[in-house]
Amino acid sequence: MTSDLTSSLWHRTCQENPVSSVLTGEVTVDLVVIGGGYTGCSAALKAAEIGASVCLVEAEVFGHGGSGRNVGLVNAGLWLPPEDINDRLGTEAGNSLSQALGQAPDLVYGLIERHGIACEPVRNGTLHCAHAPSGLPDLQRRANQLQAIGAPVQLLDAAQAQARVGSAAVHGALFDPRAGTIQPLGFARGLARAALTAGAQLYDQSPATAIQRSNGSWHVITPKGSIRAKHLVIATNGYARAMTGYEAPAIVPVHYFQGATAPLTPAQQALILPGLEGCWDSALVMSSWRMDQQGRLVIGAMGALDHFASGIHQNWLTRKLAAVFPSLAGTKLESQWFGRIAMTREYLPKIEKLDGGYVSFGYSGRGIGPGTLFGQQIAEALITGDESLLPLPASTGHSLSFAGLRGAYYETGATLTHLVKDRI
Repeated sequence: MTSDLTSSLWHRTCQENPVSSVLTGEVTVDLVVIGGGYTGCSAALKAAEIGASVCLVEAEVFGHGGSGRNVGLVNAGLWLPPEDINDRLGTEAGNSLSQALGQAPDLVYGLIERHGIACEPVRNGTLHCAHAPSGLPDLQRRANQLQAIGAPVQLLDAAQAQARVGSAAVHGALFDPRAGTIQPLGFARGLARAALTAGAQLYDQSPATAIQRSNGSWHVITPKGSIRAKHLVIATNGYARAMTGYEAPAIVPVHYFQGATAPLTPAQQALILPGLEGCWDSALVMSSWRMDQQGRLVIGAMGALDHFASGIHQNWLTRKLAAVFPSLAGTKLESQWFGRIAMTREYLPKIEKLDGGYVSFGYSGRGIGPGTLFGQQIAEALITGDESLLPLPASTGHSLSFAGLRGAYYETGATLTHLVKDRI
């Protein structure tokens, strides 16, 4: 299976299709954005709203990268719990980031409502499920740390979690009412439409092939056009392409694949995730499951589907579906797709400072809330000149040795786990 976006359920059911075109000729603006996912489109929208002229270029179509292949969980915060974030960033910066990202779902759902984005928004919370009794201590630790900073999370016992999920295969869960689910590609393209409506210029099928900084401005080259701008945001994350004059920050490429059933019957929907929470588990090689608006169960796990062992992942996903929801044993997964997560060594997002610009990357599997928030705050920081608006301090250098080997390690681990494990 290729990494073509059209193989995904999200492509098939997306209701947002902003009109765009290829960039031709030369454009001069205040801000140029490279990348048409959550971060880039959110940055373009914010810049246009505060009165700046902005031009965004996307190499493929809006949402082509990780934004359009996402699970669609609008989480509050990062994968790391607050104290771990503080250990890496320091207490002041860590607390500030945790508080900001705790409010990221408010931003996402607020944008959806304000701009009428058709992306199946459901804000009934998420469940971080214990895949085994051994997963409970970590959930308790997370609950304690989140509650200590005021997060309204609740630790559920096995019976409560099983009733919420509709499965005896979970052994407890951490419920976060701030979170929810969306159709991820619809949200990305809805942000693009909103940015266009606000006056931003957005172009797809227009890859940036070269960038240059001279005389206080940026010059971005595409196959048929160019942009000159005072400020630059690079928001390509895990899908960065080669550009002359720029070397993308190294990330650990970690892949995640998903499959979707046909719409379940009303009787099945009454028993499986009746509250429509989005879920993921505490296993080392994690998996996730959620419902879409039409009642399809979407289930996923770590791994890629573009190599010789991809069948191992696909077979495991079928077994996982039957293990978590025995009533769905033998159910065909009609759509299967995968995407790339940009992970950093610290499991933290990064903002790298350029002369008159920023690069934002490394959401480590939490792209929706952080990406949307980072895009807005980076754009405002650039246009106003107030770097204190950034969600975390910008760095001036980023290094990550053996990034490709680290990515291969994760893929090999996921493949071996899915090969040998017959149960969750």
